[in-house]
Amino acid sequence: MSPRLFWSLLLGTLVLFGVPLTILYLRTHERVTETVRLPPQGEASYNPLYVLGQALRADGIDVHSQPRLELQQMALGPHDTVVLLQDSSELPAPAVRQLLDWVARGGHLLVRTPPPAEDDARSTQGPLLDQLGVDSLFQHSDCQPFHIDDDAGHSEFCGGRRFTLGFAASAQAERRWGSDHDLVFARLRHGQGKVSVLADMEFMRGDVDSPAARVAAEAGRASDGLHDPAHRDLTRYLLDPNYGKGAVWLVYAGRPPSLWVRLFCQGWPLWAPLLLALLGWLWARSQRFGSLQPSTVLERRSLLEHVRASGELLLRFGHGARLYEAVLGLFLHRLRLRAPVAAALDGAPREQAIAELLKWPQGRVASALTPPPPHDSSALRERIRLLLQMRSLL
Repeated sequence: MSPRLFWSLLLGTLVLFGVPLTILYLRTHERVTETVRLPPQGEASYNPLYVLGQALRADGIDVHSQPRLELQQMALGPHDTVVLLQDSSELPAPAVRQLLDWVARGGHLLVRTPPPAEDDARSTQGPLLDQLGVDSLFQHSDCQPFHIDDDAGHSEFCGGRRFTLGFAASAQAERRWGSDHDLVFARLRHGQGKVSVLADMEFMRGDVDSPAARVAAEAGRASDGLHDPAHRDLTRYLLDPNYGKGAVWLVYAGRPPSLWVRLFCQGWPLWAPLLLALLGWLWARSQRFGSLQPSTVLERRSLLEHVRASGELLLRFGHGARLYEAVLGLFLHRLRLRAPVAAALDGAPREQAIAELLKWPQGRVASALTPPPPHDSSALRERIRLLLQMRSLL
């Protein structure tokens, strides 16, 4: 077949089958765009104020993020802003005094009421809210309507705790928001600075899986954090007093995951193959549990059992003299090694030499060296006992 004919047939086959398959694919398939929200990575996975910080940086604001309020490490300026998402009831009294002294120099502090507690007796508002003049806290909060042009039924502060102000704090209040009996927001003057007390700060969070967001979703009010335009407007309003005048410190009340947790969750492509390789190496180097061939059948009795059985057999058939001769031979062999002069003698001189060597009576030695009667098993055992004792004393 010539090359021209081959390529012609190949091209015709592609046109004959390829064009119908292409038409069939285009008619039976449709392009669909699907948006998948990936879980947060890096700092965004543990910092709920990460989105707020990125938005402020994009607006030219100097932003610092801290997991906890540590005033010794925070160089707070007179026109800075501190967003305290951390539970204010956890702050000790010395830290509260330093924080309020900074506010009196012109700072702006945003603080939320403590989250609802399971037991009212354990619910405390802490020294910070006491110093600010917050009178009482309510265990639960009803949603506060927040009407905007494109969302007339919008509401906020659904998962926080409303509060009331004392007489002195009410005199220092510049702004209030709430009902006739309780408040969800109050801006208080403190020296040259201001303190904004909020029922909650869930609208500032970048994570939409927070507890308050889940509560709002169950009630039919889905929260989208700072992705919601209403939340951005409310956050910008609350940051207004010192906005653009100084840095913003975001205390997000969280800790990054430990190194071991991150290695386990994110480093599995590395440690899983290494673990399998280690297990395979251990399996190759370890001893097998059992053998490929069956083990040989061992004798049931031990050596001592065989010796005892042989002696009992000889005694049963009247051959005790052979046992005595065997023990006597062992004794004489030990005697030739330890006392060859006594072993060379015979008769009474040998008995006397052995008695002097062992410091025994000669009659006892003579009794041991005299063969027992043929069928007297007790005499046989006694003479064997004496011979073994004499052998051990040599």
